[in-house]
Amino acid sequence: MSIKSRQSESRSPATAPGFFVTHNKTSPLRNPVPKTGLMDQNTLAFEHAPVGLILLENRVIRRANPRFGEMFGLTPSDCEGLPIAEIYASEEDFQTIGAKVYTAIRETGRYSDERVMKRADGSLFWCRVRGQAATTDTPENPFSTSVWSFADLSEDRPIVSLTQREREVAILTCRGLTSKEIGLELELSYRTVEEYRARLLRKFGARKLAELVAKLSGMPL
Repeated sequence: MSIKSRQSESRSPATAPGFFVTHNKTSPLRNPVPKTGLMDQNTLAFEHAPVGLILLENRVIRRANPRFGEMFGLTPSDCEGLPIAEIYASEEDFQTIGAKVYTAIRETGRYSDERVMKRADGSLFWCRVRGQAATTDTPENPFSTSVWSFADLSEDRPIVSLTQREREVAILTCRGLTSKEIGLELELSYRTVEEYRARLLRKFGARKLAELVAKLSGMPL
């Protein structure tokens, strides 16, 4: 890939997708960094990012940074070629969230959520996930190539044993959806959603919905 200049930006060939170095053309660098130096900086950013980063191709991990491996209890060799389904909390989560990702990437090129994921030892934890399409053919194949970041939320949001449906209601509640909106999203009746919310209140020791949302979101009460 050649270097592309546009207005006040200069992008280097990215060793890790999604990273580039910029400088102001009106104030030239005294000692311009060689191209290899820029590539090293991109590698440095990828390898030492404080969040987990992966490159996905058709929902298979092609590259992962050390923080991702630490988060999921995997070695670099474990990550390469690993189907992303292996780190989902359940097959149902993989299918359900995958359908949402497919639609969002096809329409906007990006997706984000907070969900429960699974480490290599089988333990579950809350994770903030964000993805960005890395190719231009997303309308035809949204899963073709994309870059994803993962932030471990376990310190602020400990895992409480939940059923699949309770997790779905919890996630949508965190997004601020009403019981009626959650019912439409999950094809449940209003009364059923209210019953699930009542269970969540009990499990999280919350007295009201606002307190539940705060606990689910890892916010100080």
